[in-house]
Amino acid sequence: MKKLALLLMIASSFLSYGQAKKKQILVIGTFHFENPGHDVAQFNSFDVMTPKSQKELENIANKIKAFSPDKIFVEWPYEKQASLDKFYSRDADSLISKKGDEIVQVALRSAKKLNHKKLYAIDYNQTVFPYDSLIAEMKKAKQDGLIQQSDAAMKKYEATENKRIATYTLTQLLLEHNKPEEDHENIGWYLSIANRGGGNGNFTGAYLVSEWYRRNLYMYSLLQRLTDAGDDKVMVILGAGHTAMLREFIKYDNTFEIVELKDILK
Repeated sequence: MKKLALLLMIASSFLSYGQAKKKQILVIGTFHFENPGHDVAQFNSFDVMTPKSQKELENIANKIKAFSPDKIFVEWPYEKQASLDKFYSRDADSLISKKGDEIVQVALRSAKKLNHKKLYAIDYNQTVFPYDSLIAEMKKAKQDGLIQQSDAAMKKYEATENKRIATYTLTQLLLEHNKPEEDHENIGWYLSIANRGGGNGNFTGAYLVSEWYRRNLYMYSLLQRLTDAGDDKVMVILGAGHTAMLREFIKYDNTFEIVELKDILK
């Protein structure tokens, strides 16, 4: 009876916790406005500094202001928060007129409108991404079909994205990067292709995937810990590959409920 009572108490506590009011989290996945060319897939650049794109960014920032997040989290190394603070303290108008990355154009622009004192750095870079080793192990294991499948997926993704860059507005591009189909593609390559890479007894593919999960899980851990009890709404803007993973983590976290970019732009 004592064990049953204890189990009932634990279940009751869990249900009560699960029914607590959730914090809203606006999740914005994006392409890198200033494309550094570090990704495996290579894309053309999109000029966000044109008058048309700047008008769109003002609209997006105003919508974010109306949503009114208490904190905004960005893809900046967490251990360099002090440098982000120094960066944020600079003249906003000057930064917005000169620097075209998404941290300035979306996050900083929105945070300044909200009179936030700072942005919050949550990127974690102390992982490895052994892509060349993965391809080498695939060749060694004679996984030619898997290599072809990977190449075809990359080429298709590059062609689709470059076509969008050539024809879409900035708002359309951002909305595309936050669709469920995009998340499926981002996560799908890791589990459908990379995780299979390597011969029997070799786990190079699984190691690459685990490192990608670890990076995103650590970023999410930082976001969780930096969100205080008094924060009703928060926002995170990261590369779309990262937000695809974050959405999966949030699904099983009773703390948050996701708000999408399309919802605040209505």
